[in-house]
Amino acid sequence: MRKSGSIQVMTVSALLIAIGIVIPMFSPLKVVLEPASFTLASHVAIFLSMFISPFAAIAVTLGTTLGFLLGGFPIVVVLRAASHIFFTVIGSIILHKRPSVVQGAAKAQVFSFFIGLIHAVGEVAVVSAFYFGSSVLSSGYYTNGFISSVLGLVGIGSVVHSMVDFAIALLILKVFANQRGFSDVFSCNPYDGYSAAKRLKCL
Repeated sequence: MRKSGSIQVMTVSALLIAIGIVIPMFSPLKVVLEPASFTLASHVAIFLSMFISPFAAIAVTLGTTLGFLLGGFPIVVVLRAASHIFFTVIGSIILHKRPSVVQGAAKAQVFSFFIGLIHAVGEVAVVSAFYFGSSVLSSGYYTNGFISSVLGLVGIGSVVHSMVDFAIALLILKVFANQRGFSDVFSCNPYDGYSAAKRLKCL
């Protein structure tokens, strides 16, 4: 990639990291129901970074994890944010190998659900470690049992939350699809028509 293109990618990635830090710290649209927590649009920056490159996705994921830490969230929530590294890397690799996977509403929903499942598995794994710890079973929603607290609130909740945020990310991506300075940054943008040149950049 040309130097100017690299600078654009670094700049947009830095902006997404900043957004990923700010949203969990200051968003009024968050609900914490231990062991689950839901902050609307908290994954949007991560999803957008997946359309840039796997490296950008990793950087933004680590940045958003820092945001949850600085936001004073419980450590289990911070570690759940760190677990996002798995679905972001997998999702970004898929997008860059098969960019058509999100072309069309039906395909996008299938991809979103697939990523949501990986997202949920990572978070359930983190929360399960705390659930089976000796000092957490008496707190909050942990007392409702593993199926209700972990598989229900965290597992199913993460899939739904993930799909909602992915839909928001796609809407934002559509707005910036043909904007000067952004079209080359989001190399696997599903709204750019996938010219031959774009396809090569996604490989």
